[in-house]
Order: sequence, then C-alpha cells, then structure tokens
Amino acid sequence: MALETSAQSPAPVRQIANLISQYVDRLGPVWVEGQIAQINRRPGLQTVFMVLRDAVADISVPLTVPRDRVDSLATPLVEGASVVVQAKPSYYANRGSFSLAVREIRMVGLGELLARLERRRQLLAAEGLFARELKRSLPFLPHRVGLVTAPQSAAERDVLENARRRWPNVAFETCYATVQGPRAAAEVMAALDKLERNPDVDVVVVARGGGSVEDLLPFSDEALVRAVHRMRTPVVSAIGHEQDQPLLDLVADVRASTPTDAAKLVVPDVAEELRLVDAARRRLRHTLSDWLHREQAGLDALRSRPVLGDPRGMLDERAAELEALRDRARRTLVHRLDRAADDIAHHRARARALSPLATLERGYAVLQDADGHVVTSVAGVAAGADVSVRVADGRVHATTTSTERLEDHADG
Repeated sequence: MALETSAQSPAPVRQIANLISQYVDRLGPVWVEGQIAQINRRPGLQTVFMVLRDAVADISVPLTVPRDRVDSLATPLVEGASVVVQAKPSYYANRGSFSLAVREIRMVGLGELLARLERRRQLLAAEGLFARELKRSLPFLPHRVGLVTAPQSAAERDVLENARRRWPNVAFETCYATVQGPRAAAEVMAALDKLERNPDVDVVVVARGGGSVEDLLPFSDEALVRAVHRMRTPVVSAIGHEQDQPLLDLVADVRASTPTDAAKLVVPDVAEELRLVDAARRRLRHTLSDWLHREQAGLDALRSRPVLGDPRGMLDERAAELEALRDRARRTLVHRLDRAADDIAHHRARARALSPLATLERGYAVLQDADGHVVTSVAGVAAGADVSVRVADGRVHATTTSTERLEDHADG
C-alpha cells in the first residue's frame, strides 16, 4: 500500500527509512559483478568490509563479507580484483545506508576475465571505436607532449629521459594518475581531460611499465576507452609489453610497445635529423654541381662550334652562294637572250628574203595600171596607158608607148 502523506500530515524520517528497509528486505539474493575498490579488515571482527565498484559507471556499493569466506579463497583478495558475489541487499534504517550482505564470493578467473574482455572488445569494435580511418597521425615536432603516468615511476623516467636524449628542447606537461587499482581508470580519464583542455599539448602519452592482466584491467575500462575515442588530441598508448593488448591500445591513435618506444614515436632524433639534413644538403650540392658541369660542358660545346667562333662565317658562305647564284642567273639570262637574238636575226633574215622589197632591191620592179592593179601580162596594158612602176626606193609614173609580147614566155 502506498504511504499517504501531505504537507499537513507528513511522515517522519524514521517511518520512511523503515519502509525502505522493509522493501529492501523483501528482495531476494542477487548475483553482482564488479571490482573490489576497497578492503577493510578490522581486528577482532568476523566481518570484512569492502566496496564493490561498477566496471563502467562511477557507482559503488558497500559489501559486508564473512571473514571465513574471504580467507577460504584460493587466491588472496586484493583491491582491483574482479569478483562475482551472491549477496542479500539490506538497508540500515538508523544510518540510512545501503549495503550488500555477501553470502558467496567468487574470483573471476583469468580465462573468464579474458573472455569478458574479448566480448567487450567485440562490442566496442562493432561501434567503430577501433576503426583505422579514425587514427590520427602524430605531429613531427610537438610543441608540448602530454604525459599521463604514475608519479616517480620507471615509465615516467623512460619517457622523459629518452625523449630529451633525442630532442633536448622537448617540453612535457605531466599529469599524474594511479595506473593500477580501482581508482586508476577515473584518475587517468581526469588527467586526459586536463591535457585535452590545454591548447599547447599536441600529443598525449599514457605510460605504464606493463604488468599482469589484472594490473592492466583499468586500461580496458569501457569508460576510459570511450573517453580516449572522444579526444581530439592524438593519443599514444604505452602501458604494456609487446604481448599485452588492453583495449586502450586499440582505441589509441598509436600503440607503443614500451614507454621507451613511445618516446621515440612522439619526438624525432635531433642527431638523426641533422644527419639526414646534412646528407640531403650533400645530395643537393652534388646534384647542383653535376647540373652546372653539364650545362658548362654544353655551353663549351656550343662555343667551340665554328659558327659561334666566327658568327660572320655563315654570312660569308651564304653571300658567296648568293653571288654564285646571281652569276649563274646572269649567265643563264644572257645565254637565253643571245639565243633569242639569234632566233630573231634568223627570222628577220628569212622575212627579208621573202619580202617583195628585197626582190625590188635586186633590180626587179612591179608594174601597176592606173587603178593600182599589178600588171602581169602585156595584154592588160594598151599603148598610151598610164602606168606606175614600183622600184626599191620609190615609184615611177610613166605612159606606155607600145607593148611587146615575148614569144619565149608565151610559148613557155
């Protein structure tokens, strides 16, 4: 039955607390999975007080475990261990606190732990958190390197010393965090968030010096994996050895096998870069020298040609050719003119030979009657007729006195 209350008739705190306690007491035993965040053994008590933390959400609940249950475990129970417990929920009304009274506790075995990690990996991979196209390339020379590691750890020393040995002027922004245990994931996420908000940090390295599967569990935390996935700054994961592969290695932009390897990845080796610059400078100088030598040889070859030794030589040759062609044309023209003159003289001689005037010049004459008709027979001229005689240089007008017919001509 619901409790009926009002502003005029409120329920006291004890009544509410007792009702909650009665409701929780009606709940049966439940199996719960989580990580041990805290263990408190009080001398003289047969109960061990613990805190069970959720693997994803920032939620924890107190546990009360019989000491004999804890002591009977084959593997000693430590903070950060993954466990499965059967417990009865209870609510202590006097203090208003909720807890789980553990009846049975089981350690999560390595095989089962790895299987759960594999299932988590598959689920996150299906969401695309590990996609290769999301990986960002590291800057060649970062202005500042963010480092997340445990204080005064070997991993911190390896990263700093090796990076500064390679590039002495490299700047680091170090954020310390617990890298093992139940608080590790939350502290690493807080450190990453701090570095993400620093605009001077160009790349972030998360470093830890390896460890067992249980030690590296915080770096497979789903919340941490999603936090790295959301980061805009490239992340280098250097938290395990070559054989280890927590989920942070898969979501990070670059995985380094060791903290030393991470230092080599985030900054270049100044000595090696200077050697490469010197080698490139030598290659450039050699290439330029070869090119200049080839060009000089080509220029020398051009200058050694006669045409460049005496530029007027070609003009003289062309002038001589032009003169020879002009003389040849002149000779050809004169020859053709001479032949044409000879032809004209020949034709003129023939024309003159056939000309009536030439006949007249040899002593012949042409007789014409008064009408200008040529007289070819004495029969056409009567005595006393006016006639004209055409000679070579003029005309003679005469009157016939008589005509005489030549018999020889008539007979012929």
